[in-house]
Amino acid sequence: MDTARNRPLKIGLLTPTWENPAAGTVTRWNDVRERVLLAEALGFDSMWLVDHFLWRHPPEETFGFWDGWSMLSALADATSRVELGLLVACTSYRHPTVIARIADTIDEISDGRLILGIGAGWTETEFQALGAPYDHRASRFEEALTIIATLLREGAINFEGTYYQAREAELRPRGPRPNGPPIMVGATRDRMIQLAARHADNLNRDFGSISRADLASWQARTDAACAAVGRDPATLERTVAVAVDLPSAQGAMRQANLTGSPEELAESLRAIAAQGFTHAQIWLEPATLAGIEAFAPTLEILDRSS
Repeated sequence: MDTARNRPLKIGLLTPTWENPAAGTVTRWNDVRERVLLAEALGFDSMWLVDHFLWRHPPEETFGFWDGWSMLSALADATSRVELGLLVACTSYRHPTVIARIADTIDEISDGRLILGIGAGWTETEFQALGAPYDHRASRFEEALTIIATLLREGAINFEGTYYQAREAELRPRGPRPNGPPIMVGATRDRMIQLAARHADNLNRDFGSISRADLASWQARTDAACAAVGRDPATLERTVAVAVDLPSAQGAMRQANLTGSPEELAESLRAIAAQGFTHAQIWLEPATLAGIEAFAPTLEILDRSS
């Protein structure tokens, strides 16, 4: 992986893998591959996909997604430098032993470039469509995280929980990293932050307000969670997902956190880095080849940061 840049934080790109009902279009695999390869060539540090299947929130029009893990596996082979991950995988959609196996396999394909992003999930209609239990999500996640972390770091586990069992489970063969890929937990609520402090390498603050006060509050709660489990807060990396609208953005599906000129975007991202965040995952609008190229000057400005 390229470590020569001098930017104050890593910049990742979230690439759409879903239908656009308003435009009547479908993002195809070749679209995803082309955008990711361009972003890699332009200097983004990481590439991110989502782990969703069906968006059904009336009165909005229903739309669907390609499977994130499948496309991430293909990107692991297509790319050569960037880190890769899902923002984030829901542990209730697959058994945790399967998630650990998939993660170690993609880490193998990518030669050690996977970041394993996981969370408890939140879209109730999607849980219903998949037949996944929606109750006690944090408790289910706690058991899943224990299984996944133990399998990746120790290679084996015997576990008998309330929601999951793993009897004499082993990861064989192993991927390129003896302890598996780093585990990133997506969390905003205190209990999930506490679980990340106990088990994760990286804590991600998903899309939401990125005001200085809100980010500082989240950081303070994270530091307190680390202290509560006897962990040095400096050992838990902090990352943040940011929605960015370029001047050419039209019909974006969400409220943007940032917009402006390349200089203004770079200054905002520097401010995020100054608050202790080491990596920002950008959901860019428009998420087209032209949009990715239009964001490139922001990367160049960040590279000149002292």
